[in-house]
Amino acid sequence: MNFIKVESIINAPISKVWNYWTNEAHIINWNFASSDWHCPTATNNLVGGGEFHYTMASKDNSMSFDFWGTYKKVEFEKEIEILLGDDRQMRVTFSMTDAGILVTELFEPEQENPVEMQQAGWQMILDNFKKYVEQ
Repeated sequence: MNFIKVESIINAPISKVWNYWTNEAHIINWNFASSDWHCPTATNNLVGGGEFHYTMASKDNSMSFDFWGTYKKVEFEKEIEILLGDDRQMRVTFSMTDAGILVTELFEPEQENPVEMQQAGWQMILDNFKKYVEQ
């Protein structure tokens, strides 16, 4: 299975990066790919077997969906393994580098959209996260 990979170096302490990645109050502020979408609600039970549910919605209310998954492994400030709601695997790692915290996401592609489109969309969300954390 080929996984899609996106990554970004975040110029912030690991405690802030982890908090902004996992705390619902922050997730709603960065978890969307473009300015015409938003994440109006987020719930996050960050434990093995726990679930997250993020409402992804267009701002004009023409479309929305529940992006969700189940945590398989949570290693504080290091790694998260997830089984997405559509049975795809996802892994997020947080690594310290000289330049900052390297956030890497690996995920199985879905079959509806081209791989390049999926990678671009996930990278835009990660870029939003970087911008939100560093502001």
